[in-house]
Amino acid sequence: MDDMLKEFVVEALDLATNVEEHLLTLERNPGDMNTLNAVFRSFHTIKGGAGFMNLTAMVSACHLTENLFDALRTGQAPVTPVAIEAALEASGFVADQLTALNNGTPPEQLSTMPKSLEQILTDAIEGKANSAKKPAAKAKAAEPVKEQAAAAPAGEDGLDWEAYYRAVVPEGTLPEVAVAAEEQEAVKSSLSSPDVKQNAPAKEESIRIDAVKLDVLLEVAGESVQAANQAAVLLEKLSQFKFDGQAAPLMSALTETLTRASRYSTELQRATLATRMQPVGRLFQKFPRLIRELAKDLGKEVDLNISGAETEVDRVVVDSLYDPLVHMLRNALDHGIETAEERAGTNKPLKATISLKAWQEASSVMIEVTDDGKGMDANRLREKAIAKGLINPTDARTDDEAFQLVFLPGFSTKDVASSVSGRGVGMDVVKTAVERHRGAIRIASQLGTGTTFLIRLPIELSIVPTMLVRTAEASLALPMATVQRVVELPDTFESVGGQPVLRDLGRPLPVKSLGQILGYEKSSERVGIVIAAPNPYILAVDSVDGTADLVIKPLTCITTPGITGTARSAEGELVLVIGLSFLLDGCKIHDHERMTA
Repeated sequence: MDDMLKEFVVEALDLATNVEEHLLTLERNPGDMNTLNAVFRSFHTIKGGAGFMNLTAMVSACHLTENLFDALRTGQAPVTPVAIEAALEASGFVADQLTALNNGTPPEQLSTMPKSLEQILTDAIEGKANSAKKPAAKAKAAEPVKEQAAAAPAGEDGLDWEAYYRAVVPEGTLPEVAVAAEEQEAVKSSLSSPDVKQNAPAKEESIRIDAVKLDVLLEVAGESVQAANQAAVLLEKLSQFKFDGQAAPLMSALTETLTRASRYSTELQRATLATRMQPVGRLFQKFPRLIRELAKDLGKEVDLNISGAETEVDRVVVDSLYDPLVHMLRNALDHGIETAEERAGTNKPLKATISLKAWQEASSVMIEVTDDGKGMDANRLREKAIAKGLINPTDARTDDEAFQLVFLPGFSTKDVASSVSGRGVGMDVVKTAVERHRGAIRIASQLGTGTTFLIRLPIELSIVPTMLVRTAEASLALPMATVQRVVELPDTFESVGGQPVLRDLGRPLPVKSLGQILGYEKSSERVGIVIAAPNPYILAVDSVDGTADLVIKPLTCITTPGITGTARSAEGELVLVIGLSFLLDGCKIHDHERMTA
């Protein structure tokens, strides 16, 4: 795909996504002239670019939809569900064509506009307009060409090429024909003016950069920070020696230079990370139409409330969250939201509500999906999991543990599979995708009230604030997002049910050995770290070596329970990074995980 076509596809995809959002807004508020005009302009702009790229099917679809919205905004036709549905189908067709181009499909291999789409758009234009105004509407569509034909002579082949050119370029790009002659004279005189530079095009405030290039830049920036940190450690060790004579000023200059290099490398890394940050609204705006169509298929009435769309997170996270969120929203609609008949027998509104919310919390981004549906029955979840042989009868004793059963591969509460769910896939994919990016997901539910899924993800994927600890002579790193405080461990502990317990701020917390959980040899663990998990506990380690922002390298060739990646400390030592989800789940390693490790 050449650069011009690539640029058009990127810009047009943004417009197509916005069109869907506008159409759903228009469905709720048919009289919103600003939205009507916005949709008209979007299709007009896409049509112009598609015309230059010779994308005939896209031009045809945009042209018909443009005619429809010209009739809607001028009052020649009312905004009806049929008109909205026709426009949604057109925007879907355009988005599919753009996506195909973006995925490498050559323009000549794109599909033609379906006859059904042409028919529904034509019906929406003709069937919903007043019959007396139909000729006027058609005449209006032809007026610009007639005016242009009168102002500009046809070519030798009898075709008015200027009129065709104007029909495909974005509105406002070219001067009106009526004043073209006057403007040509003005341009001629302005070219000789010394102030001509003042009328030059404005500089572009942003440019598009290939994501792979940004990843490479971030990798280099991260390594430069690591190198600067290691140099600082070496310098600190050198400063323990006495330097006399000419060596003293050289040592001073070296210290100042390394300090400056360290500061600049850190600033470079932060600036590079900032280029990867994107608002989650780019992802959220895809879901209103999904909810609308799925709710219609299920015969349910649902409102989707979105908040926190401006919250920024790493681009890789935004790109990878689409499928997990789709599964969660489908699950909320199919499993959580009751039918209209069921809701009529409760005190709930007949129209259900699903909320999609994002916010920043310390160094994490929180994404919450909440529904006001029937809630989850912990006992039924346990019974289903036991019946399917997924757990033992003694497992998942608490409600919180029962809720987590929905993430087991093959688990489903549906007895019969449907087009929406019931095949035992989906929620395990959600957890896998979240944990792949060092995140965690939790469930809270109340029977008869509703369910909340809460995802916690690091804002920055490549750099993680950590606490460095040591156990059995191994260097490990814990994400600071889970660390509450550090406490000293006594020689002996209280025991509850055979589990060592230590009181912290008046509450008894279980004490767990990090070395024993990970399979290290027994060591003298005298330091405890209070872990901020749904069920708080204390993690016992040998010592705490401080804190550090580490550049994490994910494990790709092997899978080790509890370990999410590796990093290099400032001293150059290899550090194993403990997973956030693993810590939030209470450092539990299941038998099947030990077997695959």
